[in-house]
Amino acid sequence: MNKRAHLFISGVVQGVFYRASAQQEAKDLSLHGYSRNLSDGRVEVVVEGDEAKVGNLIEWCRKGPPRARVDNVQVTWSRSTGEFTEFRTR
Repeated sequence: MNKRAHLFISGVVQGVFYRASAQQEAKDLSLHGYSRNLSDGRVEVVVEGDEAKVGNLIEWCRKGPPRARVDNVQVTWSRSTGEFTEFRTR
């Protein structure tokens, strides 16, 4: 079953290739959505796809790439909208 997760990741997550790494992880999992930096220093990720694979990406987001330090990941689940055709970095 497809699901949507909306994540806000805080910590040292900007300037450490977090968004690009998240994009690669999402593509490897065949997920769709986007990641972007927010002005308050967090990264926002919206992802849709198979619920188990979305869960795998969330677990990856809790660690991030090697240079990141993730302090918190807020996750909100909802129904998939199907609005995305790929995963992009904004």
